[in-house]
Amino acid sequence: MEITWLGHACFRLKGRDSAVMMDPCPRATGYNIGRQQANIITVSHAHPDHSFTEAITGPSRTIDGPGEYEIGGVLVTGVRTYHDDKRGAVRGKNTIFVVEVDEVRICHLGDLGHVPTQEQIEALSDIDVLLTPVGGHTTIDAATASEIVSLLEPKLVVPMHYRTDISAAELDPLETFIKQMGVSEATAQPKLTITRANVPTQTQVVVLEYRK
Repeated sequence: MEITWLGHACFRLKGRDSAVMMDPCPRATGYNIGRQQANIITVSHAHPDHSFTEAITGPSRTIDGPGEYEIGGVLVTGVRTYHDDKRGAVRGKNTIFVVEVDEVRICHLGDLGHVPTQEQIEALSDIDVLLTPVGGHTTIDAATASEIVSLLEPKLVVPMHYRTDISAAELDPLETFIKQMGVSEATAQPKLTITRANVPTQTQVVVLEYRK
């Protein structure tokens, strides 16, 4: 299974038989994701920067709320959370999605704005790959992301939603999170290829290049 970061909070998961687009974003974010094909689209919240489903061509199913779904052999679980630490009073609701593709469990935190409750953590168990915002301002910052990593104990952590040379949003840089995680050096790679057999035993940070 391949994971590609298309910029902002947008990822494409490509399995043997299915493709999943998560939080597709428009050019207003600074990123151009082009036209994409996918069987499943997940949308963490209705903000335009995370719900640009017009970029997806062909037949697909969009999931934008909590619940359990099985589509074409892909298991999707949506967990209700909030975009702020005031139970949504400031920025509204957010849905964390756990997607199981080719026996690998990927968790996309969306625009999470708080540390998950114990009940939410239990719903997010056995995560292989965690896609987490780290740029702060409108979502969790590097310190909170690091705390959530310690709570969820994923095997691989992929940061997203941080400042790059083309991002339009006001966000903190990646380096803040890298230092917070105690990583001495993080070389970006074009994609992450992972199988059930090569999941690491201890948590590692993987930085992906956004697809230009």
